[in-house]
Amino acid sequence: MAAPDNVKTAIIAEATAQGFDVCRIVDATTQDAAGAGLRAFVDAQHHGQMQWMETRMDERAAPQKLWPEAQSIIMLGVNYGPDSDPLAALQETDKGVISVYAQRRDYHDVIKKKLKALARAVVAQTGAEVKVFVDTAPVMEKPLAMRAGLGWQGKHTNLVSRDFGSWLFLGSVFTTLDLPPDDTEADHCGACTACLDICPTNAFPAPYKIDARRCISYLTIEHKGMIERELRPLMGNHIYGCDDCLAACPWNKFAQKAEETKLALQSDYDRPDLIALSKLDDAAFRIFFAGTPIKRAGRDNFIRNVLMALGNMDIPTPAHIAAVRARLEDEAELVRASAIWALGQMTDMSGAEILNMVGARGPLVDEELAQLGN
Repeated sequence: MAAPDNVKTAIIAEATAQGFDVCRIVDATTQDAAGAGLRAFVDAQHHGQMQWMETRMDERAAPQKLWPEAQSIIMLGVNYGPDSDPLAALQETDKGVISVYAQRRDYHDVIKKKLKALARAVVAQTGAEVKVFVDTAPVMEKPLAMRAGLGWQGKHTNLVSRDFGSWLFLGSVFTTLDLPPDDTEADHCGACTACLDICPTNAFPAPYKIDARRCISYLTIEHKGMIERELRPLMGNHIYGCDDCLAACPWNKFAQKAEETKLALQSDYDRPDLIALSKLDDAAFRIFFAGTPIKRAGRDNFIRNVLMALGNMDIPTPAHIAAVRARLEDEAELVRASAIWALGQMTDMSGAEILNMVGARGPLVDEELAQLGN
C-alpha cells in the first residue's frame, strides 16, 4: 500500500471530485470532552422529546465503540450557503420562514450518495474497510468536524467555518486506514455574542450550551404536540427550523453561495404563503414537500407551525383570519387547538364564541378554549 500521506492526498482529491467542499481527517479515538458534554445536556433534560439522544450515548462519544475496527474518520463538508440574508424573511410576517437547509432536496440523500461514491473509491484504492454516516447514526459530527479542523463549535453550539461561515452539511467515512490526522480548529468566537443575542426564545442558558426545549428549530421539527404557550409568540413566522443564530454570525462574511446543483434552493419553499400552506391536507403536504426534509415532520405538526405563524402576524387580514377559522374543523385535534390559539391572537373572540365553530372537542381543544375564557 502507498504511504499514508499519499493515500490521504488521494482521498482528498477524490472527495473534491465527488463535490465535497472540504475534507479532513481525524483519528477515531474516544472523545471524552464531547461525551461529557452530551451527558450533561441529557442530564439537564435539555434534549426535550429527542429520546434518541439518550440511547447509545457511549457510541456517540466514542467512535470506536460504534465500530471498534475504525482507525480514522474522513470528515467531509458540503457548502449550502444561501443566496441572500435569511434574516430578511422575518419581516414578511404573512410568509413562512423555512430554514435554508430545508429549502432544497433532502441533504441526507444527496450527501449519502457522495459518501458512498467516495467510500467505494477508498476501498478500490486501498482495500480498507469503510462505513459511511450522515446525521442519522450515533455520530457526533460537529465535535468530530472541529477535531478534524473543518471549523469550530461556536457559542451557539453549531459549527463555524472560516471559509464557509455557518453553512456546511457534514458527513463522515469511518475507515480501518490509519491516516495522518489534521489539526483541530481553534475557537475564533472571541468576545462576540451575536448568535446568543439574536435568539428569539433565549435558548442558550450559557455560551456553548443550548436548551433544545426553547430552540425554534427543535420546536418546529422535533417537538410533537402543542408548543409551550410562552414560546408561541416568540416563534414569529418560523414554520420549519430557524437560522437566526447561524445567520447572525460575523464569520458569514466569508461564506460562499452553494454550488452543488443537486442542493439548489427551490423557490416554492422561499417565503411561502401562509394561507396556501394552511390548506394542505396530508396528501397535498406529502406532494408539495416530496424529497425535502420537511416531509418527515408530518402534516399535523407542520400545520401547527403555520398556525403559530398566522397568529403572530403583524396585521392579519380577513383572509388570514378566515384561513385560521377553516382549520377549526380540521380532522387533527392538534391543528384545531392551534387554530384556537391563533384566532385568539388575531381577534377578540372568546372561548365561548369559538366553541360554536370547533369541529370536535378534545383535551387540547378544551385547554385552549379555557385559556381564552368566556
